[in-house]
Amino acid sequence: MQECVFIDGVRTPNGRAHREKGWFRNLRPDELLTKAYSGLFERNPAVEPAMVDGVFVGSANPSGMQNDIGRLGWLASGFPDSVPTNTLTNQCPSGMSAIMHGARAIMTGETDVMIAAGVEDMEKVPMGTHMDFPPRLLEYYDGASLMMGMTAEKVAEVYNISREDMENMAAWSNKKAAAARDAGKYSREIIPVEGLDDAGNSITVDRDQWIRDKVDPAKMASMIPSFKPEGTVTAATSSPLTQGACALLLMSRDKADSLGLSYTYKYSYGVLAGCDPTMMGIGPIPAVQKLFDKTGLGPSDIGPIELNEAFASQSLACIRELNLDNENAPFDRVNTWGGAIALGHPLGQSGARIVVTLLNILNTDYPDARYGLASLCGAFGNAGALLVERVNGKV
Repeated sequence: MQECVFIDGVRTPNGRAHREKGWFRNLRPDELLTKAYSGLFERNPAVEPAMVDGVFVGSANPSGMQNDIGRLGWLASGFPDSVPTNTLTNQCPSGMSAIMHGARAIMTGETDVMIAAGVEDMEKVPMGTHMDFPPRLLEYYDGASLMMGMTAEKVAEVYNISREDMENMAAWSNKKAAAARDAGKYSREIIPVEGLDDAGNSITVDRDQWIRDKVDPAKMASMIPSFKPEGTVTAATSSPLTQGACALLLMSRDKADSLGLSYTYKYSYGVLAGCDPTMMGIGPIPAVQKLFDKTGLGPSDIGPIELNEAFASQSLACIRELNLDNENAPFDRVNTWGGAIALGHPLGQSGARIVVTLLNILNTDYPDARYGLASLCGAFGNAGALLVERVNGKV
């Protein structure tokens, strides 16, 4: 099979999903997606839009402004209508699934140039928009137990994750994210976007909106549980509602060489997995275990790890069960530039975003590592895990 190499990956900053204070409240999700596409083409002038064999776009809620956003977002960007597109959804792993499908099309020889993307605007298309649950689902699950916050509470209870540990992880997520931002580490992946400040003035946004520069442990400890009166999960230990888009340029190694493009990493392996939807946050456990079983690798073979932080409870459960790092933050190799609790979690975008960040961490902080791993959970028990590998012959 052909090798599928990562040529480039970009994203918009992640904005707060708020109709009055969100920096991207004046932009539609398709417009954010256009910013990501344009960023790829501007940075890679040897690749013209008409050369793309296909575009896969992940979105957790493909309704309203995100209805078939793969096709409509591409056409609204003014790109050639001869390029086929496909909107994908399997909740939060949607952006990662887009990468998997694009990479596999290249590896089988069906295509040579693909774009994989993810997008979500949780203000204009709120979670659950137009969703009509099958009544028969209630024969197997209590409807209330499927709500995201309640799944986080259940994981905390079953895996004995304390509120103190969750708050410690959330604090470190923000500290790591702020340090990475201040060191300019996100500058390679973020495409500046024109937005609005709180007063409605035009601003150039080149950083994520949600990062908290000052974390007050006492204030965090005083917060009321968000989902269950006697619970332990609060807004501070949950990923916030966010807007953002991300896109990656994938290519067969032969095509990249013919165009004189540089690359360092390739798509190595990817899996999807399922779990109990009332504990959806533990999805990375079966996903990563499945990936390790299939590849013969283990935690000691991996360099950096990007694990999406939907909630601190589920992230800690996954890290501990998989022996990926220390029992609690600060972590040595998991989310070394912070995670979704600080950066935000635009649902369909995050699966693509964590791969882009992983590639940049490998290039910047782990130049000698052979492998990097990305994984995330998703609503209703979806999960994905993706392995990135250094290309042989590359220094």
